[in-house]
This record gives sequence, structure tokens and C-alpha cells, in this order.
Amino acid sequence: MKKFYLAIPLLWCANVYAQQKQDTVITFKEVVINENGFNTPVSKQNRNVYIIDQAMIAKLPGRTIQELLQYANGVDLRQRGPFGSQADISIDGGSFEQTVVLLNGIKIIDTQTAHNMLNLPVPVEAIERIEIVRGPAARIYGINSLTGAINIITKKPTKSGFLIDSYAGSNFEKNTEGSGKTFYGAGIQAGAVLAKKNHQHSIFGSRDQSNGYRFNTQFENIKLLYQGNIQIDSANEIMTSFGYTKNEFGANAFYAAPGDRNATEAVQTTLASIQSKHLLSDKWTLTPRLSYRYNFDDYRYFGTTNLNAGISKHYTNSFAAEVNSSYKTNSGELGLGAEVRSDAINSSNIGKHQRENVGIYAQYRTFLTEKLNVNIGTYVNYNSSYKWQVYPGLDASYAIADAFKIIGSIGTSQRLPSFTDLYLNQRPGNIGNPNVTPENAFQSEIGFKFLKGDFTFNSNFFYRRISNFIDYTRLVTTEPFEANNLGEVITKGINFRSSYNLAITQKTKMNVNLAYSYLDSKFGNMEAGISSKYQLASLKHQVTNTIDIKYLNFSLLVATRFNQRIAGKSYWINDFRISQSMQKFTIYFDAQNILDTKYFEIGTIPLPSRWVSLGVKFVSF
Repeated sequence: MKKFYLAIPLLWCANVYAQQKQDTVITFKEVVINENGFNTPVSKQNRNVYIIDQAMIAKLPGRTIQELLQYANGVDLRQRGPFGSQADISIDGGSFEQTVVLLNGIKIIDTQTAHNMLNLPVPVEAIERIEIVRGPAARIYGINSLTGAINIITKKPTKSGFLIDSYAGSNFEKNTEGSGKTFYGAGIQAGAVLAKKNHQHSIFGSRDQSNGYRFNTQFENIKLLYQGNIQIDSANEIMTSFGYTKNEFGANAFYAAPGDRNATEAVQTTLASIQSKHLLSDKWTLTPRLSYRYNFDDYRYFGTTNLNAGISKHYTNSFAAEVNSSYKTNSGELGLGAEVRSDAINSSNIGKHQRENVGIYAQYRTFLTEKLNVNIGTYVNYNSSYKWQVYPGLDASYAIADAFKIIGSIGTSQRLPSFTDLYLNQRPGNIGNPNVTPENAFQSEIGFKFLKGDFTFNSNFFYRRISNFIDYTRLVTTEPFEANNLGEVITKGINFRSSYNLAITQKTKMNVNLAYSYLDSKFGNMEAGISSKYQLASLKHQVTNTIDIKYLNFSLLVATRFNQRIAGKSYWINDFRISQSMQKFTIYFDAQNILDTKYFEIGTIPLPSRWVSLGVKFVSF
């Protein structure tokens, strides 16, 4: 608990200044969330939604999407390889395959395994915001949004220019088991933007490289991203994007410790999409989308006696087409949409498989009274393997006062088994089960929002029941882990989130964010004596706290994270970033895990000790 005291003095200072400056007002442009055709300001949301905005992204000591999500309360980011190598992501106690990730509204679903879902070609500098929707979201985002959704929104350029960003860092420890060299990490990113009245284009490229932080944890990550926006006229717009990622890393203890000490993995991902928005009338909006994802995963076990043992190669292809529309009526707004996707895999130890999915959704929102807003809808899904499924949902809010709102929701959703769950043949480690059926979730939630001036406070309580929960289990230690439907997982949770913006002086501003989540998960209908891989891995307590102070062009951010899982030791992680801007140049210094905490997020994989890095960035747009 001593480490917790690092945050207390800063919180106390914020409280003192709050008492002294109660009449100070800072205004910000409100973020608007796009929910399959519905555009809803955050303040008017009936759901538990959290935003990591562009201003916060610039302050956080992270250079990858994975690192940014570490600071989002309710999000559990469990890393095998740090600094963007590989990480599993979940929301509010779910498993790593129960959260859907979207890029500008387009679903990124990895039907091989969600271990590679965050292998995205998006540099931090290209992100406008990250929207985190907590709770089942099938009515809004379709399949696999069992416990929530994370939508990454990229910037739309407004000014031409270019970007160069370079950094280097180390923990100043030596690789005593290998080369004997000091561990380091370095990277460079370049980008260019062309912004014209009727069309905007941006291109980014980056290369990050490290010799790791312990034996066989080296990595090289290359990213390329192009985005284009074309405004045909005031009512019609087209957005295109193309991205490529090549990520190679040492996989020591990733999947089969201790025998995989020399293992390596290489993942290549290609994304392409085109979408458009059409204002057909003052009331009717139409948004069609087409997208494609290709992923190649090459894993090498490299056993001690047979270096050709355990080679796994997986090729996956996903095509998706989607159309969303909204129509404003005299009493509310109607949303209709449909999506079609085809997923295929050709794998050395999963085999060759394909399945198709068709989804149709409808939702309607209206004010039943002046203060009572209701949004009701359903998602109807047909899968070639699991046939018809229906997932309704309802959310509502009641404004007691201008600053105080009560919100509530009832939602359902599902998660389709991955091809790994169904067909994996990786004896003696893990095997699939073709009889596994989809997971289903029901969740009810109630909470309130308080927004007044520069202070916001959110509190929510939820009850969730997941049936047919999928986990890898075994009864005998000599047998492989096999995918099975275990029965029910019932989770009760409560979370708080607060934010305060304060103008200390005309030149000095402070922002304080503090959040806490508590989860109580119970596993029912399970066979006695069974061993599982994931049921004891979810969080029980989580605290996230960021405090940043800005004086003119100087900025300091301190971030504190606390995690305690159902099983395993709890830990505090403390990071900070110092930056100084000089016209178009910014120099920044990052320190992560400054108290040198020993901690684990997956299995027996120790994560990096204290790590510092120094960078310089030039931005002319």
C-alpha cells in the first residue's frame, strides 16, 4: 500500500485547488459517438462509455494502442510481449475473445485467435480517440461483442504537413543468458498529410525494434497506413484506408513454458476498407462499408532436441460488407442495418475451414417524456455453423437535473467459437473441440452520470450471466487442455470514474482522472477437480489514476495502475511522461514502472522492470 501514497499528494492538491477555483470554467468540444448510424454525444449516452481523447493520448507514456489501453479503467490488457508485441484484451472480467475491436466502425475479428486482434497498423499519432463501450453490445456492433467493444477512430486531416518522431530507451540491464548486450528499444515514425478543401490524404510508416528485456523477447514491428477522405459534395463523402503490419518477436514462455524458451512468432496483417456516408435527405442517412482482413501467423516452437518441432502456420481471410442507415421521424430516430461476412482459415494444425455470417439489426430511440430517453433494438444473426440467433437490448436514461442523469440498460450478445477453439490439434499442449457452441451473455446495468462544469462523475453497477462459457480444461495433467463449454459465469461489478479539469492560473492547468472497478465472478455448473486456463485470470480490483499538469508548453503526467486478479499477486505500476514543446518540436521523456515492480499478467511471463526512453517529435500539421 505504500506505493499508493504516490498518488495521494497529487489528489490532495487537486482538491485544494478545486476549493479555491470553483468558479473557473474550461470548455471542451464534446465527443460524438457513432453507433451504426446514430450519432450520440457522450453526455447524452445511455450506456457506460469511456473515451480516451486526443489530448490524453498525447500525454500518456505510450507509443502503441496496447500501451494506451493499459490506462483505461475496466479494460484488462494482459501482455505476453510488451511495447506492442502481443497482448490479450478484455472488458470487465470477460475473456480475451469476448471483446470486439473496431477501426473507424469496421470490425476487426480474428477467427484464428484473438491473440492477434491488436496487431493493427495504426500509429498513436493517427488516432483521434478510442471509444470503450462496456457491456454486451450486439444490438450496436453485432457478433463477438459479448462484454463490450473498443472502437479506434483515426484523425481526419485539417492541415497539410509532415511528422517525424524518433525515440530510444532501455532498462540498463544486460542479457546475461544470451548476447550479454544491454537491453534497448528504439523506433522511428514518419508521416505526411495533404489536406485540401474536398479531399484529404495521410500516410504513416513506423519501425520499432528491440533486443528485448529478458532472454528471447526481441521484436521488430513495421507498420504502414494510408487513409483518404473525399467529399464529393456536401451530402456525400468517401473514406478509404489500407494498412499493413509485420510483427516478429521472441516468444519465450508465451504458450508452452518452459519448453518454448527458444520459440519465435511472426504475424503479418493486411487491412483494407472503403466506406461512404450519404445524406439522402434532411432525415435519412446511409452508410455502406466494405472491408478485408488477411492475417498470416507463423509460430516456431524450436524444441531443444528438434528445431523443426512445433511449426504452426495459419492463413486467415475475412471479407465483410455492411450497410447502416438512420431515419429521423417526428417522434424519434430509427436505425436499420445489415452485414455479411465470410471467414476462412488454412492452417497447418487447425486445417482448412470456412463459415459465413449474416446479421440484421434494428433500433429505435425516442424521448417518451421530456426527460426520459429510451433506445430499444435487436440484432438477428445467422451463422452457417450455428444457424439463427436473436439478441435484443434496451437502454434508457432519465435526466433528474441538467447535471444529473440516471442510466440503465439490459443487453444480450454472443461470441462465436474461434477456429482454434473448434479444430486446433497441438498435442500434447492444446486441442480444439468441434462440439463447442457459442457463448451467450445477458447483462443488466444501472448507474448515474454527473456532469457539471469541469467535473464529471460516473458510477455503474452491473450483473452479467455468461452461459456456455468456453475455456481450455483438463482433468488429468498428462492430457492436453481441450476447449469446452463449462457452464455459467456470473459476474457482479461496480465501477466509478471521475474527471476534473482545473485552471490553476491563466498559464497552468491540471487534469485529474481517478477510476475504480470491482468484479465478483462465480463459476457454476463445473465438474469438480477440473483445471482451466482462463477462469482464474480475470480482475477483481482495478484502480487507474492519471494526473497531468501543463504550464505553457511544458507538460507532466503521472499515471498509476493497480490490478488484483482472482488468483495471483496484486501489483502497482507507476509511469510518467515529461514533455516540452518548442514551436513544432516536442521533446519527451518517459519512465515506465518507475518503482521497478515485479509483476505478471499471463502465466509465468515476467514483464519489464523499470524502463526509460527519450524521444523527439516534429509535427507541422
